[in-house]
Amino acid sequence: MTALEQNPVTTGVRRPRATAYWAVSDCWNIARRVLTHYQRQPVAIVWQLGFPILSLLLYGYVFGSAMKVPGGGDYREFLMPGMFAMTMAMGFMNTAVAVVTDASKGVVDRFRSMPMAPSAFAAGRGTADLVVAAAELAILAVTALLIGWRADGGVPAALCGFGLLLLLRFSLIWVGVWLGMLVPTPEAAGGLYAVAFPVTMISSTFVSPSLMPDWLGFLAAWNPISSTATAVRELFGNPVAGGGTWVEEHALLMAVVWPLVLTLVFLPLAVRRFQRLSR
Repeated sequence: MTALEQNPVTTGVRRPRATAYWAVSDCWNIARRVLTHYQRQPVAIVWQLGFPILSLLLYGYVFGSAMKVPGGGDYREFLMPGMFAMTMAMGFMNTAVAVVTDASKGVVDRFRSMPMAPSAFAAGRGTADLVVAAAELAILAVTALLIGWRADGGVPAALCGFGLLLLLRFSLIWVGVWLGMLVPTPEAAGGLYAVAFPVTMISSTFVSPSLMPDWLGFLAAWNPISSTATAVRELFGNPVAGGGTWVEEHALLMAVVWPLVLTLVFLPLAVRRFQRLSR
């Protein structure tokens, strides 16, 4: 064993094990900071859930009696998994706004000046947002149960369904972190909702892609949100409006593939963007 390996503290050199430890520690410190803010301001989670709960009530009760599910079935049973998926997808905008707000207040600059792991900012933010997403999903699921929704596919299948929803949110967190470090101000980040809203609407969240014009139905069927929504409908035992396309017939597979692809693309981009900010 060399002298450097024997005494990494006095020499200023970290061994691989020590480096991994400090990377995890840095990640946890960032995550704890974000969760502490939510703990002190729990109304933030309620505010984030306001839109999906309102949409559920509007579509489920105001328009529900006029909606038809191809193949039959209760529309609210069809709608609820789609609302789960939409809530998880829209969460990346909250991430983007939070990141750009930190940047505008100089918090990101302070992190850049510290001897922290390059991946800690993105990983810590992602960890905290995933915990918050799980809380949001639990609250939304309780709301759905209160209005009569049920997961009839069994407990193991239901747990897998909720796991796929969190996997979708996990992958889109990195999109939010990356966008949050690209846009200049919180106001500009808020303008991204104009792009995010159509993306979530052109999916199978509210209606089957087979009911849309051919070109729009094609885009909706290949939307990652549609794959997750269809997959969790199958797992929950709720009505599934399959259109017969390959991507709809393999929804369970694509509900895993899409998030993995998004993570492989945007996680490195988010880390690289943070590193470039320090140059």
